[in-house]
Amino acid sequence: MDPLALVGLTPLMGRTRGRPDVGVGLIDGKVSRDHPDLRGHPVRELRPAPEPGCGANDGCCAHGTFVAGILSARRGSAAPGICPHCTLLSRPVFTSRPSAPGGTPVGGCLSGARAEELAEAVVDTVDAGARVLNLSLAQAEPSGGRHRVLEEALDHAACHGVIVVVAAGNQGTLGTSVITRHPWTIPVIACDGDGWPLSLSNLGPAIGRRGLSAPGRGIVSLGVGSNAVGSTGTSAAAPFVTGAIALLLSEFPSARPATVRFAVTHSATAGHGRRGSVAPPLLDAWAAYKALCLDGG
Repeated sequence: MDPLALVGLTPLMGRTRGRPDVGVGLIDGKVSRDHPDLRGHPVRELRPAPEPGCGANDGCCAHGTFVAGILSARRGSAAPGICPHCTLLSRPVFTSRPSAPGGTPVGGCLSGARAEELAEAVVDTVDAGARVLNLSLAQAEPSGGRHRVLEEALDHAACHGVIVVVAAGNQGTLGTSVITRHPWTIPVIACDGDGWPLSLSNLGPAIGRRGLSAPGRGIVSLGVGSNAVGSTGTSAAAPFVTGAIALLLSEFPSARPATVRFAVTHSATAGHGRRGSVAPPLLDAWAAYKALCLDGG
């Protein structure tokens, strides 16, 4: 099934391409802003790196560009291009290093950023005016430990009403991390074309209670060059939720962030009963839109 239709994004994307005053914070690798399918779209890099552009073997830039394509590529490109008229605020955190030959866009960036770097990036994007953040990254291993600086950064986002969407991680384990366990974040697992969770997705009680499932198998988006590339995992799934939230914020500019967050996370449970599992329900962006219409936005 078409991944956009699977999660109710097709009718919502038919209503809007997003608004420039809705900032989407992308905490990831660098983005190839000169990519032809991103040209003419509002993409701003926070704390730009000294070297311009992206190298052909830069796995971290490939990862950032791939996620950016799901969110901000022009409609009609190979990438989903969910909210191309929203302003993408790119905040690079990954250290560039060559990816393995023939690897996926994640190649060379599997270890992610240190907690201190990630915390600083969260604060930077919130202070730059983002309304929703996409963190297509996770700790290398789920952990029950705490990290005060990162928790405080996520608290900072919550206090400013900035919705935080995070990838649950691809270790296929039962557990949580600081970013998936925080009460304000929306953890996202990956599902296949029928909506079934992929075995690689990390699961856990906090993820089941507050999270969502979104398409994450064989997702096609932008590569650093002109060719489209495919990837599988929670990094690809998270921006479907982020893009849906950006479109809802665009359609309901006066809605409180908590109201939008509630509509997205609770509309997904319609017809499925109460949450009670380590695996979360499937995103339903159109049901969230209808719920906000009934609420009056």
